[in-house]
Amino acid sequence: MAEDSDTALYEQVARSVEQMIHSGTLRAGDKVPSVRRASEQHGVSVTTVVQAYLLLEDRGLIEARPKSGFYVRAQMHHPVPAPEISRPPSAVTAVSVGGLQSRLFQATRLPGVISFGNAAPAPELLPAEKLNRILASVSRRAGNRGVSYAMPPGALSLRREIARRLMDAGSRLSPNDIITTSGGTEALILCLRALTSPGDIVAVESPTYFGVLHVFEALKLRAVEIPMHPDTGMDLDALEKVLQKQKIAACVAVPNFNNPLGSLMPDANKERLVRMLAQRDVPLIEDDIFGELYYGEHRPRVAQSYDEHQNVILYGSFSKTLAPGYRVGWVAPGRYHEKIQTLKLISTLATATLPELAIAEFLATGGYDHYLRTARRTYQGLVERVSNTIATHFPQPVKITQPKGGFLLWVELPPTVDALKLDDLALEEKISIAPGPMFSAKQGFRNFIRISCANAWTPKIEKALIRLGALVKRLM
Repeated sequence: MAEDSDTALYEQVARSVEQMIHSGTLRAGDKVPSVRRASEQHGVSVTTVVQAYLLLEDRGLIEARPKSGFYVRAQMHHPVPAPEISRPPSAVTAVSVGGLQSRLFQATRLPGVISFGNAAPAPELLPAEKLNRILASVSRRAGNRGVSYAMPPGALSLRREIARRLMDAGSRLSPNDIITTSGGTEALILCLRALTSPGDIVAVESPTYFGVLHVFEALKLRAVEIPMHPDTGMDLDALEKVLQKQKIAACVAVPNFNNPLGSLMPDANKERLVRMLAQRDVPLIEDDIFGELYYGEHRPRVAQSYDEHQNVILYGSFSKTLAPGYRVGWVAPGRYHEKIQTLKLISTLATATLPELAIAEFLATGGYDHYLRTARRTYQGLVERVSNTIATHFPQPVKITQPKGGFLLWVELPPTVDALKLDDLALEEKISIAPGPMFSAKQGFRNFIRISCANAWTPKIEKALIRLGALVKRLM
């Protein structure tokens, strides 16, 4: 009898918490009451609460985090399928993204526009106040150094912190292996300028971040697009076939949370990718800009961690995680270090000194780790809410990626819907999106859009998504 009573009690506690989750009182990423507090609230023993939480964990509703407690897991209440593996044309092509990128950025500057198109964190989600205090403190202490060039390779304090953090990603780089840059875009430009000449062919993911394609266009490079799986990333069999047929100057890849898919390449695939390219002496340019925004328990490895021949150039930035406006990035050029450092000198000479020093201090004092723990939960919860809203209010058939990190969704609309026309209609109602053709060298993905989930959730955001769904229906 006592056993039946105890069972009823922990099930009652579990049911109470479950109701709070389904009602929205506790949302994805929220911390549930501590075991001791729940014990007091329900008038039961600590053991009973632990049993209840373990039951909820088995049901996939909450998850335990070491030394932190229990949190509500992200759920897809309205599951929809993910897009299938992409099938871009296999032919080599000149890159033309036209004025789509400029149009997107102009739209984000318009007053009153709700931006789902700009892949940058909303300022209210960033630790601006803490960074401002650190920047002010660093400015006072830096003296003349603060107004002097931080000549390449850049501030040692920042390079040391970057190298330390990359240890969690399996990398064994030293501070001397790293050069700071003016954001991730400059890092990519330096890499491509070091490795290619106009007319060269570069293998690239499809879809890929439109900024990569814009750089290709500016440098007069040709692209061969490689199919992408929404969960596991680049199709390595397809890449191998391309390497057998074409003379490839370099390969650009985002193994950890591709933009726009949010895909995560398995470690075995990363190792195969590095080995495959090294055998043909094709350098890999690895973008790890979203690598710190993982949803799982562990930071994913970088492909560079499997590099035995210094054939991988790894780069990243703090634009998507911490401070877009600081314009601080970095690159680890491997055997191309001297060439890329020279190109940095003739490109922008040096990265801004004070932002480098401020970020270095934020990292060294533990503020970055504390912030990232919150940011990961926040973005995972926002991705869940946006996904559920799209699944509920967009006309079928619709397909949505299920990213494993970052804050972006790749949405496949009904086949008759033209994303560029949708963009026009949405802008008329002050809603900005990123249409699929931006993410393809030949402006494919006509019925796809990328949605950024990096805005704090408000009724206004929800209303804009519902309205966007109505516009999609109008175009069917």
